[in-house]
This record gives sequence, C-alpha cells and structure tokens, in this order.
Amino acid sequence: MFESLGFDTLTPPVAAVIFGLLLGAAFGALAEVTRFCLRRGLVGDPGERRPALGVWLMALAVAVLGTQAAVAAGWIGFAGHRFMAPDLPVLAILAGGLMFGAGMVLTRGCASRLTVLAASGNLRAAIVLVVFAIAAHATLKGVLAPLRTALGSVTLPLGEAVSLAALPGGALAGPLVIAGLAGAFALRSGNRPAPLIGAALIGALVPIGWVGTGLVLYDEFDPIAFESLSFTAPAAETLFWTIAASAIPAGFGTGLLGGTLAGAAALALLSGRFRWQSFVSPRETLRYAAGGALMGIGGVLAGGCTLGVGLSGVPTLSLAAILGLLAIVAGARAADRLVNASACGSAAPSATRPA
Repeated sequence: MFESLGFDTLTPPVAAVIFGLLLGAAFGALAEVTRFCLRRGLVGDPGERRPALGVWLMALAVAVLGTQAAVAAGWIGFAGHRFMAPDLPVLAILAGGLMFGAGMVLTRGCASRLTVLAASGNLRAAIVLVVFAIAAHATLKGVLAPLRTALGSVTLPLGEAVSLAALPGGALAGPLVIAGLAGAFALRSGNRPAPLIGAALIGALVPIGWVGTGLVLYDEFDPIAFESLSFTAPAAETLFWTIAASAIPAGFGTGLLGGTLAGAAALALLSGRFRWQSFVSPRETLRYAAGGALMGIGGVLAGGCTLGVGLSGVPTLSLAAILGLLAIVAGARAADRLVNASACGSAAPSATRPA
C-alpha cells in the first residue's frame, strides 16, 4: 500500500521510524498518566492491584477487538508471523516467561513501565533498561544465543492449531471471550472513567501498530517488519543502532522506544511529576541489575515482554503469545512470594513498594 501513497523521497523504513516515534509518543504519554503497568495489577500494593489490573485489562480488551476487526476486514493477517510458527518452542516460552515475570518483580516494573519511569527522571529505571537491552541483545545475537537456540529446539508440533482461530468457532468466540472477560473485570475494578478511557486508547494503539506496519507501510520491494507495541526487540535494536548507527539504520522499534521516552517525559514535565531518583544501596542496585538481566533474557526466550506477547501478542489469538503471558504472570506471582518471604525473614523492605 505504501507505494500508492505518493511519497517521492520517503522510504518505508524511514516512514516506519517516524510511525514508531508517533506511536511511541502516544503510548508514553498515555502510560505515564494512567500508570499503566501489569506488575502493579499482579503484585503491587493490595489496595491498588485491582484498579491497576483493570486498566491493563481494559487496554487488552480494546486491543483484541481492534486487532481482530482489522483481520476480519482483510487489512492484516498473521499467517507466517513468528507467533504462528507450527512448532511451539514450549520450553523457551515457559522458561522465558518465568524469568521475565521474576525480573519485573525485582525491578518493580516491566520494560515498558521502566521506560516511562526513566523518562520521568528515575535513574534506577534508566540503568535497568540498559542492562535489559544488553541482556536481550546477548540472547538474540551474542554469547547467550546458544542458550536461546538450545531451549528453542524443544518444540511441541501444533501444525495448523497454532491459534485460537484454528478451533471451531474460535475466530469469533476467542476474541469475544477474551475481550468480554477482560472488559467486564475492568468495568468492575473500581476505576474512574478517566483511567479506563486512557487504557482504551492504549489498547487502540495495538491495532494501529499492526495495521500501520502490516498494511499502510507495506511495500513488497522494500519490506519492513510486521509488528506493534513491544519493548524487548526494540531495546536490543536501539542498543545496536546507538553503538553502530553509521552501519545499522534505525527501525520501527528504535522510533517506538524513542517516542515513548519523549511522550512520557513531556507528560511528566507538564504535570510536575518529573523528579530525579536513584539507588539507595548496593543491595538495591544488585537486585535491579539482576532483574533487568532476567527480563532481557526472558523477554527474548518468551517472544516478548508484557506488551510484546501480552498486549500485542494475545490479540493475534496466538497460543504461543497466550502461553508466554501466562508464564510471565506465574513468574511474577512466584517471585513476589519468594521476595516477600525473604524480606519478612530479614526485615528488608518489600519488593512490592511502588517504583
């Protein structure tokens, strides 16, 4: 479709960067004002868990309906996408999801939340993002790539049954059930209308991302990756581009990460919520660094972060994405119990303290 838009000098890769910047700026601003974070909804302070989870699930409901509406309209399709691989790398997904979930408990935020916090002056989050990006890149193309290959070789052959849409009536029932349950919880989560509206707008960014990269910017002579909101691969991509920009061009992911930082920083400054924060002890520094490494490795193995396999992946109806999200949730809950048990035994502060 891109070639029909009439651009004379703008190429699809360059347009993808600009599109990523715009999408990221919108996400960063909305995530900052809504405090969008799955971790808070799972293991945050007891009084804020239900509202936080309601915000995240409202975004998921809108993302599912919007993405599947685009599929039904024939604008996009996920056949051949990595989420639809016929051989499910079950061990990598489970191990990666558990690692990512544990990591986001140690760092008190997933990759997307930490990006927003970094833009708000949180130096802990900024340093964790660097560790996260290094670990993700090492797992994709560096010294940890053999680990990824070994775990990824343990697969479960699913054939065509890689999606809920492959089940009888699943193409219609799957989205309705997921969106219905998520939306019902969100509406009964005790949130005021404003956070839910903000969450719905975040959810709408997911199909916009899929349609933008898969239809509007599609050019068979100059292809770009078919993707939406995600932070694992974009973090690794941005790290590589930062180090070797003269040899490696920026892509959609680099634009998305940069836009998120810009959008979140703008909202934080305008609202007066920008403030510098840093580590308070060597022990805290070590915990955050370990969490960032776990998220980087786990995000690659699982196929993405809470946005990559969760908010963007689940709307594709991919079983791999659903399994990845469930593994992340399980890892976060298990790690929270372990950390809190350790904190009770040592009188250390709880890991569920707000970031």
